[in-house]
Amino acid sequence: MTQIIVPVILAGGQGTRLWPMSRAARPKQFLPLTGPTSLFQNALQRVADTARYAPAIVITNADYRFIVAEQAAELGMKLSGILLEPVARNTAVAIAAVAEYAKAHFGPEAILQILPSDHDVAVDEGYWAAVAEAASAAMAGQLVTFGIMPTHPETGFGYIKADATVGGGARPVDRFVEKPDVERATQMLAEGGYFWNSGMFMIGAAAFLRECEYLAPQTLQAARQSVAQAVTDLDFIRLDEAAFATAPNISVDYAIFEKTDKAAVVAVDFGWSDLGSWDAIWKNADRDAAQNLTQGPVTLANVTNSLVISDQAHVAVSGLDDVAVIATNDAIYVGRLSEAQKVGQMVKTLRSDKDTAGLTEIHRTAYRPWGGYSSVLNGERFQVKRLFVKPGKKLSLQKHYHRAEHWVVVRGTAEVTLDGTITVLNENESIYLPLGCVHRLANPGKIDLELIEVQTGSYLGEDDIIRIEDEFGRA
Repeated sequence: MTQIIVPVILAGGQGTRLWPMSRAARPKQFLPLTGPTSLFQNALQRVADTARYAPAIVITNADYRFIVAEQAAELGMKLSGILLEPVARNTAVAIAAVAEYAKAHFGPEAILQILPSDHDVAVDEGYWAAVAEAASAAMAGQLVTFGIMPTHPETGFGYIKADATVGGGARPVDRFVEKPDVERATQMLAEGGYFWNSGMFMIGAAAFLRECEYLAPQTLQAARQSVAQAVTDLDFIRLDEAAFATAPNISVDYAIFEKTDKAAVVAVDFGWSDLGSWDAIWKNADRDAAQNLTQGPVTLANVTNSLVISDQAHVAVSGLDDVAVIATNDAIYVGRLSEAQKVGQMVKTLRSDKDTAGLTEIHRTAYRPWGGYSSVLNGERFQVKRLFVKPGKKLSLQKHYHRAEHWVVVRGTAEVTLDGTITVLNENESIYLPLGCVHRLANPGKIDLELIEVQTGSYLGEDDIIRIEDEFGRA
């Protein structure tokens, strides 16, 4: 294999089955669930070898654009483009749009490796051998998927039936199988020749688009128009919303791979997990002698086969088996670990109630391109937040119609613009921002700026921000 591969990272999902850690505003791919870096960053690191790969193309939800850019920058990785999906339309049109973009920038014969951003993959010699096999098949015009050798009768995955062997190259797909029940999954493992559908693909841009034209013309038209009418916004490519929205809401499996006669599978047995549920997190990690996995401030007594995670409060669990306890600073989930697939249904229930819908959308800590903030205390006509600003970053020049603010510097140095006057504040110094003033906060230092913000007024919503000037294009 000599041709450079163009990696494509799909980073638009919401990961509801890992609630309450994963939420719409910061889903699982941007969380460090398996180590110090996020799953998205892990995916970027797998395609960092410039001898094999061009800089990656990322396609993501427009709301995640700054998280994508920031996490790539933290690794020092350049990207070939960040494409922004204006509305959710599943993977068929997303991959078609990326193929159109790649064809224009890398040529019609570009080979694309499609990678979900939220999987855990063991990179070893077997992994690289499978990548080479898939790339060779894609160069010959096949649309290749990676089939994982199953280790147990999993009901959370779709399966691929094929006469394939690990190391045997790409083989034609006989058929795709929907997620089975336990009995059927057990039977398929006994029969052999079935593989987990990993959601990872290797395709030629032109070959894939030709199949789209034949099998999914409406999807292709939406993708082409959304790319042709896309606009550049800072470092992002905004796909045209009107065109993109005309695409059917359908996965690439249903739209293309289950219909094409060019589908092939490369069978692999490297370590892999889609980390799609809390029990998958548990299965994929090193556990203690009692088969428990803990993270954060946790104390266990006579607990077995369980997962207990806390990001703030100390959690003590006693005398339980097969339990999942996930504690964040504003929500706690408790359930059977063996029934972790049901968390998604719990999220639907929470979303259906206006009093709890917000728990599925945002964290108490919100991340912004300049840093972020955490809610500390809320009351009638007041709110307390902890703000953190990265070195060299600054908030928008803005004003509020309904609230005044006090800022107290806890750590670092703050540069405050107040009605045209610039003041530099050090630790333990404060400033008052009266209602209606034009103000801006910046961090001119080399370390993170941390401050406490006390808001007072008749309305404290985030939509009471009138941006006058903003380096992130939000004014």
